[in-house]
Amino acid sequence: MDTLRSTLQPLTHNLPTPIRSLGHSLLGPSCYKTLVLDIDPTSVPCLKLAVSKGLGIGIIGASSIVKIPQIVKLTQSQSAEGISFLSYLLETSSYLISLAYNVRQGFPFSTFGETALIAVQNVVIACLVLRFSGRDGMAAVFVVGLATALWALFQNGVVDMTMLSWLQAGAGVLGVASKAPQIWTVWREGGTGQLSAFAVFNYLVGSLTRIFTTLQEVDDRLILYGFVAGFALNAILAAQMVYYWNSPSVAITKVGKGRTEEKIAMGSSTGSSTSPSKGKGPSTRRKG
Repeated sequence: MDTLRSTLQPLTHNLPTPIRSLGHSLLGPSCYKTLVLDIDPTSVPCLKLAVSKGLGIGIIGASSIVKIPQIVKLTQSQSAEGISFLSYLLETSSYLISLAYNVRQGFPFSTFGETALIAVQNVVIACLVLRFSGRDGMAAVFVVGLATALWALFQNGVVDMTMLSWLQAGAGVLGVASKAPQIWTVWREGGTGQLSAFAVFNYLVGSLTRIFTTLQEVDDRLILYGFVAGFALNAILAAQMVYYWNSPSVAITKVGKGRTEEKIAMGSSTGSSTSPSKGKGPSTRRKG
């Protein structure tokens, strides 16, 4: 270890200023000195902090594309089958409250940054669901309502910290409740429809990771309990995704049933029209 340390220290002591500043801001002066300058991997608290920061940055990076496959599936299929608008409405509302709460509390961006990125993608998906459900006008109302709510959440004169703390407690409930309509929709339709497996499993991993990063960096039980409950329901949704993986979509099932009924109807009509004609065949007797 001493040989490795003596080899690396000339590099770690002469890092470019931007990288050094980033390291200080992420790890803090004490852990930056321990892990980067002294290259001492035996400090467990600093190692946990470094892992937490790495996971947090990874989640934020993944969240920038986590809903893109869902958006692509919706636009390609031009169908909102299997997607619950109510689920996205509740989840987006929860994210906006959590975003305002974390920013106004001054928590590290690495512990909540994905909420902003996912919220934007959620708005796009919700608008597509409304459009493909024939409710284009509601999409504009939805966007204006969210923008107004977001503005109010960042105004201390409108929503003070006491009220925002209560809203954050409610946001945890909203986040959990947002999964219930989607779980119900999948169960009712007997399939996942246009639901993206990539988004579902990323949510599962992300919510589990957020439990770890919250325990390491944020001393706030309201946020922790929300992630724990969210992980539980994400696990149910992921289990549904696996269970219904090869099941046909509702649209295909309906088409199949329709064609079967059509064939039966055609068969019965053919049978009823041909049976009387057997007795009315052309006669071979000569008239007169």
